[in-house]
Amino acid sequence: MKRRWDNMTIPKEIPEKWFPIILPLKRKKEGISNATKIRKGAEEERRVRANDREYNEKFQYASNCIMTSKYNIITFLAVNLFEQFQEVANTYFLFLLILQLIPQISSLSWFTTIVPLVLVLSITAVKDATDDYFRHKSDNQVNNRQSQVLIGGILQKEKWMNVRVGDIIKLENNQFVAADLLLLSSSEPHSLCYIETAELDGETNMKVRQSLSVTSELGYPNNLAQFDGEVVCEPPNNKLDRFCGTLYWKDCKYPLSNQNMLLRGCVLRNTESCYGLVIFAGPDTKLMQNSGRTKFKRTSIDRLMNTLVLWIFGFLVCMGVILAIGNAVWEKEVGALFQSFLPWDHPVDNFLFSAFLSFWSYVIILNTVVPISLYVSVEVIRLGHSYFINWDRRMFCSRSNTAAEARTTTLNEELGQVEYIFSDKTGTLTQNIMTFNKCSINGHTYGEVMNILEAQQKRVQPLDFSAWNPLADRDFCFYDQSLLEAVMVGEPAVHEFFRVLSLCHTVMSDEKSEGELLYKAQSPDEGALVTAARNFGFVFRSRTPGTVTTQELGKAVTYTLLAILDFNNIRKRMSVIVRNPEGRIRLYCKGADTVLFERLHSCNHELMNITSDHLNEYAGDGLRTLAVAYRDLSEEQWEEWSEHFRGADKATDCRDDRLAAAYEEIEQDMMLLGATAIEDKLQEGVPETIAILSLANIKIWVLTGDKQETAVNIGYSCKMLTDDMTEIFFVNGHTVQSVREELRKARERMLESTRTRDGGKEAEAQGWGGACAFGNGCGGGGAANWMPDERKCPPSQVPRPSLLESISGEFALIISGHSLAHALEADMEREFLETACACRAVICCRVTPLQKALVVELVKRHKKAVTLAIGDGANDVSMIKTAHIGVGISGQEGIQAVLASDYSFSQFRFLQRLLLVHGRWSYLRMCRFLCYFFYKNFAFTMVHFWFGFFCGFSAQTVYDQYFITLYNIVYTSLPVLAMGIFDQDVPEQRSLEYPKLYEPGQLNLLFNKREFFICIAQGIYTSVVLFFIPYGVLSHATQSNGVPLADYQTFAVTTATALVIVVSVQIALDTGYWTAINHFFIWGSLGTYFTILFTMHSSILFNIFPKQFHFLGSAHNTLGQPVVWLTIALATVICIAPVLAFRFLKLDLKPQLSDTVRYTQLVLQKKRKPGGRAGRGVGGAGVASGSALGRLGRGGSRRSGYAFAHQEGFGELITSGKNMRLSSLGLASFASRHSSSWIDTLRRKKHANSPCAQNTPPTGEDSTASSQAPPLSTSSLAAGEAEQKSNEPVLAHSPDDIALSVIRCPEREVGECSAATVQEAPFVWKGTGARISGANSPGPPPIAEETSSGE
Repeated sequence: MKRRWDNMTIPKEIPEKWFPIILPLKRKKEGISNATKIRKGAEEERRVRANDREYNEKFQYASNCIMTSKYNIITFLAVNLFEQFQEVANTYFLFLLILQLIPQISSLSWFTTIVPLVLVLSITAVKDATDDYFRHKSDNQVNNRQSQVLIGGILQKEKWMNVRVGDIIKLENNQFVAADLLLLSSSEPHSLCYIETAELDGETNMKVRQSLSVTSELGYPNNLAQFDGEVVCEPPNNKLDRFCGTLYWKDCKYPLSNQNMLLRGCVLRNTESCYGLVIFAGPDTKLMQNSGRTKFKRTSIDRLMNTLVLWIFGFLVCMGVILAIGNAVWEKEVGALFQSFLPWDHPVDNFLFSAFLSFWSYVIILNTVVPISLYVSVEVIRLGHSYFINWDRRMFCSRSNTAAEARTTTLNEELGQVEYIFSDKTGTLTQNIMTFNKCSINGHTYGEVMNILEAQQKRVQPLDFSAWNPLADRDFCFYDQSLLEAVMVGEPAVHEFFRVLSLCHTVMSDEKSEGELLYKAQSPDEGALVTAARNFGFVFRSRTPGTVTTQELGKAVTYTLLAILDFNNIRKRMSVIVRNPEGRIRLYCKGADTVLFERLHSCNHELMNITSDHLNEYAGDGLRTLAVAYRDLSEEQWEEWSEHFRGADKATDCRDDRLAAAYEEIEQDMMLLGATAIEDKLQEGVPETIAILSLANIKIWVLTGDKQETAVNIGYSCKMLTDDMTEIFFVNGHTVQSVREELRKARERMLESTRTRDGGKEAEAQGWGGACAFGNGCGGGGAANWMPDERKCPPSQVPRPSLLESISGEFALIISGHSLAHALEADMEREFLETACACRAVICCRVTPLQKALVVELVKRHKKAVTLAIGDGANDVSMIKTAHIGVGISGQEGIQAVLASDYSFSQFRFLQRLLLVHGRWSYLRMCRFLCYFFYKNFAFTMVHFWFGFFCGFSAQTVYDQYFITLYNIVYTSLPVLAMGIFDQDVPEQRSLEYPKLYEPGQLNLLFNKREFFICIAQGIYTSVVLFFIPYGVLSHATQSNGVPLADYQTFAVTTATALVIVVSVQIALDTGYWTAINHFFIWGSLGTYFTILFTMHSSILFNIFPKQFHFLGSAHNTLGQPVVWLTIALATVICIAPVLAFRFLKLDLKPQLSDTVRYTQLVLQKKRKPGGRAGRGVGGAGVASGSALGRLGRGGSRRSGYAFAHQEGFGELITSGKNMRLSSLGLASFASRHSSSWIDTLRRKKHANSPCAQNTPPTGEDSTASSQAPPLSTSSLAAGEAEQKSNEPVLAHSPDDIALSVIRCPEREVGECSAATVQEAPFVWKGTGARISGANSPGPPPIAEETSSGE
């Protein structure tokens, strides 16, 4: 075995209280993380011996200590300065400082550069030190967590950082798993252990793990202390769903799999305690193997600035060369004539050396084209923008008392350029709360979808169940009294419906005290259904491997559980077969309507059509639906089928297929009862936010670890997917070829739809979607070198990228994790990307944290677009770190994502304000700031260049050194800072009403190379005017006493004054939003200039510092001359007039959208009546509120709303009795009848999920034939009760009104939105949710109720 390198590279930042997650930079093919690869020898296998630290330390395995800080007290100064001088600008200014220290070439004092340089370095160092302090603090918080470690046979509390590989640790319920553990024993029966893996894969349903039977008996510390088994397993890797190893103990070996492992990041649930052996610790854990080193994030403007700095430096060198050549020519031709009385300074001895020194002197003088104050100002502006985000009360969540937080100050303007958003689903788009809201029973629909606020507005109170049901869950809310009345009057179909919900599930019940029920549901869907049945009087109380005990309307009933037909992703349904106390056998089934309807008796045809309408309505509301049915079985049918079932269960080959066939045989000819509708509650405002962001040309991709059906259902709920879409493509291939073929077919369908719709581009589209698609067997290799092979793809058929942009139509792409793994291969990733980018919505299901990061990296690499990733859990941290901008939601999954993010808040809906208001403003302000800054500095600096031709190229400055020093620090710094911090083009309400205002940032229109050259040209033009106008006027002007004005100081004061006035007038023109601060800074800076100018030329300073202030009274004399003021006025007019003319013409001939919005706002303000509100009639009474936007009904084609977050294997787990606490005798007598291979069914199965196809319901005879069906017996009635007839039909509710939904304006009335906003509103839905009258509702035969024979 190769030794392990101890000095492992640790990721830079920790995002969470219990573990760090860092963005992955590696490619998907890497099976070993970067941390492992950099060791001197990659680990080939791992050997771990329990309770033997001395043996394990020989391999130098990493400890559980996490170190993410970058500095310590000793290394901070050196390391931080080294990092800062890697910046081009800092190195540039250090170079200038060194030049200024050479007296022979320095025309300026060294303090003009060193003061701002030290200021910039100090500000950055303080910021870095603060960030690292919090990393140290977070490190200590994680590493100092307590864990119970078995040392010397005694459990001792140890810090996480002191846990070592080979230690045995004890975990208790609801604790985080500290490291990757091999489960040794558990307090649960058969050493089972329940875990929640939301931090790993985003799934909230519980998963089960089991220890080896040979170690399950080591349940006490004394026994575990004697355990000396050795584990030989795979080296650290990033495969979350795979583990391969062997346990050697007592001369035997036992295979280990992922079912025996507890991974770091999991939470122990419903398990009192367990013991585990540490296999991987710290950076070697699988969670950390899905991470990598944090990449320093820079904005596109920063990258452009680095390029521009190099260009400007090149321009500076060119000017220096020109002036140096001029110096050489002048010294040779003219300067030689002055040698007798004006010799060269030492060590200059010839004109060439003089030119050489002159070059460096001019480099120093002209360096102000990029002053260091630019970088100081940028940091101050970004800091101000960050505080605006932190102070925004409209992004404050009062419910969680959480404010928005800008956790970085370097990315604010990038928020205004986002093109792609990658979002998690669970906890980000949804609240991860399931509520039972609607149901359809025997053709009647019940329930309303509303939240607490809506209920209060409508003055609707939820039903009070506690008055008649002491076992009701007080948190359950339902808003339809008619369903409760149907239960109370004893409608047979309603009773049977809730009986199904109370029996057909795998929920475990824990009753700590009488009446206090705690349900342990494997999925939140099942928990919601069982809780609904509980509140309506059908209470699930307990179960054993062979019985289910319920309390039906106050009467205890025990059913014999004959079989559980378990759920899986292929069947999309689960069933139970029970025998009631009267001996009648019945099969109860719930599942996807598309699957269940095919297995109904023909007499259900009419009821099925009505229920389908209800299901379509529920799906339109974004609810998750399940159909419910039953079938009566005779003893003969049961006995015959049970023989088949036992044979399939004991089969050694093709067991799963045989069981599926047996299930299929019995699940036929069922009678439909109805359907359930559960709401996976969305975060508030999610549909509206997605709609507005879509209007802003921002594409949203959902990357989730959840199931496909669940993700698709949420896609419809939040309106990413709609029934009006042209087509939705599902990619579920398990091989490279199948994935490629499905992508090819998707493109063919897109092109076919485009040709059908547009017609005119058919010739251009020929062949693109065919066999010559991207990487379709004719690619050359890597994505970067992609090009179709001409042998297989004729030149006329080579696909063109512009063709993708021409595709019209609403398309969506749904791709699963196993298909995505193939799609991200190097020869197919470009094909996948282009196909996905042609779709309006993309949803990736069952993806790992690493795959999330790889998808983000793919878009970053090929699309050159700004990406934003948003999530709330640890499994989202990888993509948050990979994206240009990471946003963390402070949700139910902890704060891992928040600590790893750049921005954080508590609600997804705040994202629209972060981007469309703060992001757009930050981008606008930064662009205006940079344009003006370069303009004013070129105008200031280029005067020196023109002056060089008139001063013998002697490197003489036009202005005195104090003006040069104070120009960027005092005279012009505050006005441009005020503009960069406070400026706006339109108010925040208009930014939200007109999302198209966001597009200039995406197209990078406001500051690019073209705009930069325009600013430079304007600055050069201004410098020409400021130099030559005063020069031309003053060369011939005289004072009133006849003394000439053509002296150096008069010219310097006149030019400097004109410069300050011109740039002040220019920033006044550039400012779009005036505040008191802007006025104070602009006019205050002018006043400051004149104050300092007169002070420096006063007798007071001359008397104190006669050698520093030579020109006594120059300012007074110069500015006292009318001709000087006329010269300044003339220069100002010549500089500003062209700018004004250009802007007026542009506004009139080619106005931008922001200009139009401002004009519209002015018109509305003029028309607005005093005391009233403009545009009250825009919304009208029919405008839907923002909260109702996502719930309006939707017409369209039939679509299944099926989604069930369940996992296969729990049915067999229950019937095996291995999760039951039974007496040993009872368990032994039962176990002989059941298979013990249940754990095998829990492994991950890679079967293709069939797309949500629209199955045609089977046709059959009229439901009148159902009158011959046997009646259903029930034991829920007391002895002597008479049979009850069906109750009166439920009154039909009126149809919903048609509502037009517009984008709500924050803090404004609906009617105040402009007409343009209404036209851009993305949703016009019609509510079709009328209830079906009970009188016309056909259904299965009346269900007769019998008295219980047991009473």
